[in-house]
Formats: sequence, structure tokens, C-alpha cells
Amino acid sequence: MPVVRLTPSEASHLLAEGDVDLVDVREPAEWVRGHMPGARHVPLGQLLREPNRHLRQDRVLFVCGHGVRSLTAAQVAANRGFGKVFSLDGGVAGWCSAGFPLERS
Repeated sequence: MPVVRLTPSEASHLLAEGDVDLVDVREPAEWVRGHMPGARHVPLGQLLREPNRHLRQDRVLFVCGHGVRSLTAAQVAANRGFGKVFSLDGGVAGWCSAGFPLERS
């Protein structure tokens, strides 16, 4: 199944439905500056080295800084047969620009 690219608004609706794994593939320094509520942090390099360890469920939304690395991660998941794979267009920057919140851990 192909990767589906979502706008921040579409991603917000998908997350509200639940049953989707939200995976942030940015680097640790980016993550600590703020991330989407409910996100799980798996830097792209780790995901690429050990995808089976880090991919947990069939519906997954990948996010990054601007939407480029998340497409790479999403393609890895799609190539491994995951059923519903999404990437956030514009990444966390687009999410913030659309008025959605970030959290810090």
C-alpha cells in the first residue's frame, strides 16, 4: 500500500480517531525542543537500522521537521507490508504553523 501524505488538519483528525502509532523520526536535539502530543521518538537512523524493532502496529503516522525524513520512514514501513502508512506534510513546522500544540518531555 502506498504512503499517504497528510496535512496537519488531516493528521489531527487521524490522531483523534485513535489506533495509530505516532512516530517522530527527528534527532534528539530536535525532539527536546518540542514534539507532537502522544508521539514516540525513534530517530530515523535507528528506524533504518532496526525497522522490525521499532515498527509496532499496522497504522503508523511518521513525522519529522519538515516532512522529508518522515517520507523515508514511511516508505520503509510500506515496503515491509504495513497496511496504513502516513507521513505528515510540512512536519512539526507545518503542525505548529497550523496552530496545533507541541509538548516537551
